[in-house]
Amino acid sequence: MPGHRIFATPLAAIHPHYVAKAERRGRTRDEVDQVICWLTGYDAAGLQGALDAQVDLETFFAQAPAMNPNAALITGLICGYRVEDIEDPLMQRIRWMDKLVDEVGRGKKMTSILRGSTPVSA
Repeated sequence: MPGHRIFATPLAAIHPHYVAKAERRGRTRDEVDQVICWLTGYDAAGLQGALDAQVDLETFFAQAPAMNPNAALITGLICGYRVEDIEDPLMQRIRWMDKLVDEVGRGKKMTSILRGSTPVSA
């Protein structure tokens, strides 16, 4: 059975929308990249490499250096679904990323978004 079509979507197709959402609220691309790197374990160069290579979301998450163990602390609604209740692991990771970007766009403090972790530059 084929996966959801979002799995085959390149991260590079979604990333500009994430950045635009954050910038509309006075936040930056660096902050968006920081939360993506926090979630996945990519460094700035690795994230940029995935963007440049047009890596799809399934591959992006499969090759993630280390999903953050605090990702399980990400809760709440995104697209009408509770992220903590999503059963498909890949879909849950995608929705975690969506939720983090939403929180950046809403102006939450980075320490809150990163679930108490100390912010580091992407």
